[in-house]
Amino acid sequence: MRVFVTGATGFVGSAVVQELISAGHQVLGLARSEENARSLIAAGAEVQYGNLEDIDSLRSGAAASDGVIHTGFVHDFTRFKECCEIDRRAITALGAELAGSDRPLIITSGIGILRVPDRAATEADIPDASGPNPRIASEMAATEISETGVRVSIVRLPPTVHGAGDHGFVPVLIGMAREKGISVYKEEGSNSWPAVHRLDAAKLYRLALEQAPAGLVRYHAVAEEGIAFRDIAEAIGKGLHMPAVSKTAEEAAEHFSWFSHFAGMDCAASARQTQTALGWNPDQQTLIEDLDTGDYFKL
Repeated sequence: MRVFVTGATGFVGSAVVQELISAGHQVLGLARSEENARSLIAAGAEVQYGNLEDIDSLRSGAAASDGVIHTGFVHDFTRFKECCEIDRRAITALGAELAGSDRPLIITSGIGILRVPDRAATEADIPDASGPNPRIASEMAATEISETGVRVSIVRLPPTVHGAGDHGFVPVLIGMAREKGISVYKEEGSNSWPAVHRLDAAKLYRLALEQAPAGLVRYHAVAEEGIAFRDIAEAIGKGLHMPAVSKTAEEAAEHFSWFSHFAGMDCAASARQTQTALGWNPDQQTLIEDLDTGDYFKL
């Protein structure tokens, strides 16, 4: 298949590009700069110039392809609501180009938008459309598109997708610990984050592209259902040779500042339905194993 990939030079998207090419697919990657374009060409992909706000470029890339994998997102938490709206418009544009063709569209969402008390979230759980998290807009757009003759898959990523080159939540925690001299968890640190290695996530995107049925289906890119935040904080403390310390809710909020919401997430999630449906078997190292290698702590 010829596959159009947004976010093709990003942390997850670049792994998806390599996974697709290794499996014999052709890749057309979205690039917003010459540097991005050179990276895609070096990986063996073709280049579609543009960005997530360039609707014409998105539609052109989708029109020239047998399927689309949308991993791109503007990661600017100072204007998060606006970034979610950009994502919604991008998904809508991609879907409009694929409408009536039965070509697959795989979009990216997050486990964190689900609020399921007392159990691990499953693929069957649907976010509350009236909820406060603007990230819900991506799944709402995907649901609408699925009614227009597009095979839509929603891949929900956990709070931490880890591996070489990670610049997400775990590096944020490491940066805060370095700055303040301690690695912190709130109270008992029992809130948990699911996790997946970027190479396992990339494999899931490919399997969804190749196997997803007609209509709408949701997949969880979750290799570890829930890692206690205390264990993550202690692994960071070990890697930085500093103590991991429990703080009260108020003290933790002051320590984490803008990141408090994310540090406090308790969002265990299951991927059993995904594994059964696609034969997806994550086999890369765990998050703690990844932290124990020490690569996350190299300056």
